[in-house]
Amino acid sequence: MAQTPDAPKAAPFSASDVQRQARALAAEKFVPPRIDLPRQLQDLGFDQYRDIRFKRDRAIWTSEGTSFLVELFHRGFIFKEPVAVYLVADGMAQRVAYSSDFFTFGSRVQPPPEGTVTDFSGFRILAPINHPDAFDEFVVFQGASYFRAVAKGQGYGLSARGLALNTAAREGEEFPFFRAFWIERPPPEARVIVVHALLDSASTTGAYRFTIRPADATVAATVMDVEMTLYPRVELKLVGFAPLTSLFVFGPNDRVGVDDFRTAVHDSDGLAIWNGRGEWLWRPLTNPETLQISEFIDDNPRGFGLLQRHRAFADYQDLDALYERRPSLWIETIGHWGSGAVQLVEIPSKTDYHDNIVAFWRPSRPLPAQSEERHAYRLYWCWTPPVTPPLAIAADTRVGAGGERGTRLFVIDFVGGRLAELPPDAPVHMTITTSAGTVKPLMARPNPAIGGWRVRFVLDPAGAKLCEMRGTLKLGEESLSEVWSYRWTP
Repeated sequence: MAQTPDAPKAAPFSASDVQRQARALAAEKFVPPRIDLPRQLQDLGFDQYRDIRFKRDRAIWTSEGTSFLVELFHRGFIFKEPVAVYLVADGMAQRVAYSSDFFTFGSRVQPPPEGTVTDFSGFRILAPINHPDAFDEFVVFQGASYFRAVAKGQGYGLSARGLALNTAAREGEEFPFFRAFWIERPPPEARVIVVHALLDSASTTGAYRFTIRPADATVAATVMDVEMTLYPRVELKLVGFAPLTSLFVFGPNDRVGVDDFRTAVHDSDGLAIWNGRGEWLWRPLTNPETLQISEFIDDNPRGFGLLQRHRAFADYQDLDALYERRPSLWIETIGHWGSGAVQLVEIPSKTDYHDNIVAFWRPSRPLPAQSEERHAYRLYWCWTPPVTPPLAIAADTRVGAGGERGTRLFVIDFVGGRLAELPPDAPVHMTITTSAGTVKPLMARPNPAIGGWRVRFVLDPAGAKLCEMRGTLKLGEESLSEVWSYRWTP
C-alpha cells in the first residue's frame, strides 16, 4: 500500500518500545483522546457507517506476496476515537497517514473535507482460511480494547478484550482502549502475524503482543498468543484478565416470557472451566431478570471459556444470524496466575443487539499503583476447545414448569465419556446439592437418541430468590460427568 506524500518517516522499533511507552505513559496524567472528527461522521448511523469501505486494491501488502492482508477502518458512528496504526518492516516502524483515497463512501456518506480526519478506528486482517485462492477476514481489532476472530467456516460472534476494569461495579465500568497498534510485516509464506498494542485508560496503561495464527488444514482453530504487561496508575481492585464478552437472550433452559419463532438466540450457551484441581465445570448461561455475578474461586486455573456447544441449524432456526456457526472461545492460561476466581456476569437483556455476558479471571489481590504486572495466555477461536473433559458433558439443559405451583422441572442430557457403553439397567444417578429449596425425585435413564443419559428432577425453591445448584452424574462412587453448575433465579 503506497503511503501519502506527507506520511511520517520510519523509526526504529522493537517489542520493548511498546513497554517503554506504556511505562512512561503511566507516569503521566491520563489524557483522553481528542475527538477531532467532523460532525457528519460522528452522527453516522450503523448502515451509513457500513457504506464506508476500504478499497481492496489499497490493502496493506497486497502486492508483496504475503499470506496476510490488512485493511483499515474509518472513524465514525460509535468509533470516534483516533487509533494510530504503524507498519513494521526490517526493524523500522512507519505510521500510516490517513487518506480518504483509501475508502469508498457510498451514496449516503459525504467524504470528509481534506485535513479534517486523522488516523483510523481499527483494522482487520485477512488470510486464505476458507479457500486457498481467496483472502477472507478472520480478525478484527476495533472499539476500546475489543477484538474478535473466527475459524474456518465461522461467522463472528463473541468478542475478547484487552482488559476489564470495574465490570458490574456500582461506580460504573471503565473501558481501557488501544491507542496505537504496530503490525509486523510477515515474511512470505509465513502463517503467523504479530501485532503490538498500547493500552491506555484513566487507571492503567499496558503493552500487548498478539501472535496470531489463522485456522488452516492442520489447526482447526484461530490461535492467538497474548503477552500482557500492565502499568497501573492507581491501585486496581476490580481488574479482569482475559475478558470475554458474549450474547445470551434465550435458550431451552431460559424461555420464560419468550414469544419468538426461533428455538434459541445466543452466541454462547455456557461457561466451561478447567480449574487448578483438574475439575471440569459447565455453567449454562441465563438471561436473568436482575444482574447476576457468579464467582468460581480457584488457584492457577488451567483454562476457561465461553462455548457454543449447540451446532445444528435446528437448535436456532435463524437463516440470517446462523448462531450455530458462531465461535467458541477457550482461554489457556500460561505460567503462574495465582489465586482468584473466574467471574461470570449475566446482564438482563430484551434484545439480541447488545452483548450481555462477560467472563474473565479476577485475581484475589489488587494490583498496586506504579507496579508492573505480566501475564500470558492463549486464545482458541474454535468449533470445540483443544482440550475437553475426559468424562461425559452436559449437552443440553432444559427447564420448564414443574407439576406443582412455583416448582421448576430440569431435564439434562449427558453424552460422551463411557456413557454409551453402559447397560440400560446400570445404576446411574446424579448427586446434586442446592443452596436453597429442595430437589425432588431424581431420575436417570438412558437416552438412546443421543447415545447418552438423561436426568430429570424438580426444584422447589421454597420461596428463595436464588438457588445455586451443583451436580455430577455417577455410577456408585465413580464420577461419569463434568460438574453441572446452575444458578436459578425467578
